[in-house]
Amino acid sequence: MTQPTPESPATPSHPGVHASAQSQATALGGLGGGVEHYENFPVASWLCPPKFRPTVVAIYRFARTADDIADEGSASAAERLADLAAYRNELARCIDKAAGGAVVPGAERWPAVFDPLGLAIARHALPGELLHDLLSAFEQDVRYTAHQHRYAGTDELLGYCRLSANPVGRLLLHLYGVHDARSLQQSDQICSALQLINFWQDISRDLPNGRCYLPADTLQRHGLQVADFESAQLEATHDRQAVVAELCGYARALMQLGAPLARRVPGRAGWELRLVVQGGLRILELIEELDHRSWQTRVTLQRADMPRLVWRALWM
Repeated sequence: MTQPTPESPATPSHPGVHASAQSQATALGGLGGGVEHYENFPVASWLCPPKFRPTVVAIYRFARTADDIADEGSASAAERLADLAAYRNELARCIDKAAGGAVVPGAERWPAVFDPLGLAIARHALPGELLHDLLSAFEQDVRYTAHQHRYAGTDELLGYCRLSANPVGRLLLHLYGVHDARSLQQSDQICSALQLINFWQDISRDLPNGRCYLPADTLQRHGLQVADFESAQLEATHDRQAVVAELCGYARALMQLGAPLARRVPGRAGWELRLVVQGGLRILELIEELDHRSWQTRVTLQRADMPRLVWRALWM
């Protein structure tokens, strides 16, 4: 569910906490203080205006913790959903408290998440429905993985992106005071593109873990099925490569539709968004250089990519 993530050859493939992530994330302009997970693109980086960094970190920690509830460990689907329901209840209390309303007492299992998030909501009037949408995406992931759900087509995948990715962009635009319809649409296009790029970057990781985002209609057009991608040992045939190429082409086109937003977001935030866009496009480029064999090998951003990303960001 997370957006595309890089790692060096020496870095464990598991997306959880690990020490080597911190140093390379910093080199990529990545994570700010207190954000432990490893991400492709800047989260509370030095480009983010300092006054917004605590809020960005609070949002990130909220989403990352929910993602861990949904994905990490050995809990059953029922246990994960129960924990996410408790997490949602704490979010509701957090929102009510930030608005100055009466708060129904309840157990606080995640104070490190909801105390700073509550301050952020109160300070910036963050839209609570966007935070609830993120939880709906995590719940959907748990249910779909448990029942081996297969997405019928790109439209259904975009419906998932509307919950899993688009709220993050809209929350950031809210911080920067950007609310016009065109900007919101382009933010959704960028965020959905990033989520799709993550899917096609992570085929070799998701399928062995029971998560499948390959749309059935695309597979059918090429006479294939999910089983044709379930092992890294499967040979690189033209039809397999064509499926990945088609999916990457759609993500690239979607990113290019949203990219002009980066020139309108003010100040340092706009430059950060430029790097986010270029980072996503670079992942697609690396998949293409691999002849679209991402079910065999997971491509990642490296430190050496940073000068290229900065140069391309300058010329957007």
